[in-house]
Amino acid sequence: MSSQAADLAHRLARDAEAVCRHYLSNGRRQGRYWTVGDVRNAPGRSMFVRLSGPESGPGAAGHWTDAASAEYGDLLDVIRESCGFIEFRDVAEEARRFLSLPRAEPDPPTARTPRAPAPTGSPESARRLFAMSRPVSGTIAEAYLRKRGITALHGTGALRFHPRCYYRPHSAPFTETWPTATWPALIAAVTDLTGNITGAHRTYLDPSGAGKAPIDTPRRAMGQLLGNGVRFGEAGDVLAAGEGIETMLSLRSVMPSLPMVAALSAGHLAALLFPPGLRRLYAARDNDPAGGAAMTALTRKAQAAGIELFVLSPRLGDFNDDLQHPGLDELRAALRVQLAPEDVTRFMAIEDGTGMGR
Repeated sequence: MSSQAADLAHRLARDAEAVCRHYLSNGRRQGRYWTVGDVRNAPGRSMFVRLSGPESGPGAAGHWTDAASAEYGDLLDVIRESCGFIEFRDVAEEARRFLSLPRAEPDPPTARTPRAPAPTGSPESARRLFAMSRPVSGTIAEAYLRKRGITALHGTGALRFHPRCYYRPHSAPFTETWPTATWPALIAAVTDLTGNITGAHRTYLDPSGAGKAPIDTPRRAMGQLLGNGVRFGEAGDVLAAGEGIETMLSLRSVMPSLPMVAALSAGHLAALLFPPGLRRLYAARDNDPAGGAAMTALTRKAQAAGIELFVLSPRLGDFNDDLQHPGLDELRAALRVQLAPEDVTRFMAIEDGTGMGR
């Protein structure tokens, strides 16, 4: 630990209870400890913060352990996680603000002014959330996708997993302290045509991985979404676009090399920006009125841009329904007759039983 970090950690530990009351407000004091759900301020009692003890070493004041996750750290970690910071300079600036210390002098000539916390729902907040998440392999997010029949997870760098993503009910008043709960979440990066992250989409999951979390709105988006989307593969002259992430991942089970984008809603699909050089667009519709309206708008837009458009229609509600219920072979057969002949051999997986082709 650097001398600056050690000094700030020691100063915070001298008033550990005040730090906990401020940053872990969903917890409470129990004897010599502050108990709370986790370091991100979820309600509960699995995390213990020592409120008194020596300045350093075993049993030091300010040290904490989460019995549920095996995480541990000091009060600088509490500030980092509860505020959603990534860079240490932001953590240090917040600690100095709490301690009423003067701001640190920058190290000339390369030091930068510390950034303020990103506004909730902003593109910067979305970028920080994505950076704080981890790859989906071996996580609840992977279990959720496999439960929905999606096993073709190659090239899904746009997807990540957060084990405890904040969730605030829409019905909660803005004056209420929040977040009020955390859930595991599949995090998807929304990017523009140049690859810059402009937003993020969260699918809150049941901890078992069996489905979405039992909450009112298990899907949430943040940032700048209009015209952008969650991208799988680099678009060339041919692209497939649809609404949902699971819909497009289902199509990748049959067409693993076809670049795809999930616009996240019918309205955003209709407003999707086309990449330069696009000649043919496959529009994966959902079988509902909103999906029909999106196809009408997207068709007009593609025609105006001189782009050939093919509408891909599922048998059931959407292509993930088709993947789960009729199954992969029937989905492959249904899609084969909806593609341009040259794209069948170019993009469709060879029927080798893996869903990936050869």
